[in-house]
Amino acid sequence: MNMYSKEQMQENILKVKEQIKDAARAAGRDASEITLIGVSKFFPAEYAKQAFELGLTDLGENRPEEMHEKKAVLDEQGICPNWHLIGTIQSRKVRLIVGEPYLIHSVDSVSLAKEISKRSSAKEITSDILLEVNVSGEESKHGFSKEELKASMEDLLALPNISLHGIMTMAPIQQQSGQAAKVFEDARALFDEMKHYGVDMNCWKEMSMGMSGDYKEAIACGSTFVRIGTAIFGKRDYPDPV
Repeated sequence: MNMYSKEQMQENILKVKEQIKDAARAAGRDASEITLIGVSKFFPAEYAKQAFELGLTDLGENRPEEMHEKKAVLDEQGICPNWHLIGTIQSRKVRLIVGEPYLIHSVDSVSLAKEISKRSSAKEITSDILLEVNVSGEESKHGFSKEELKASMEDLLALPNISLHGIMTMAPIQQQSGQAAKVFEDARALFDEMKHYGVDMNCWKEMSMGMSGDYKEAIACGSTFVRIGTAIFGKRDYPDPV
């Protein structure tokens, strides 16, 4: 894996930020409403450090161990980005990361939320989370179905030491134009519907939607976090669409 020069990475970041501004403008939105998360998964800590030094203050990781290790490396250098955990989390890995992420995007079950709540209570902290929803219904994707989320909200809202900030979803890799937009539109409708289930409206403000191939459609549908890896860091040694 060849590391990008600072100049090349800076060019990539600026290009993505400009495209976010253009997409926001086209949707009648202010680009300041949208946070760019640079997905540094599978890249070494040096990549994350370089991106932060170029102004990318929010970084995303898929695996708890990888985020924990990179955070430790950057902490030693006094570098403290907002870490976002965006990948699937096994309950037994929660102990590794509670208290570390700025935001956990991928809470896909009540049982996982309970484990985060328990570990957060033990540390006397509150963990900010998003609820992962499988809007597309693809078997390969994790997350609550729409019906499961509605049925689970009472239990989720009763858990101590977690704060629900919104939802996260992924669209299928587009086979035809408009396919991703339909998923994001459905996710936005579900996000709005959850406002009637007793969520704290001071917190329930975030939608994590959109990756390198579909973030413009996500912004048009109200996304507040876009998760961009390839367009900033380049292709990984592992096939991945983010």
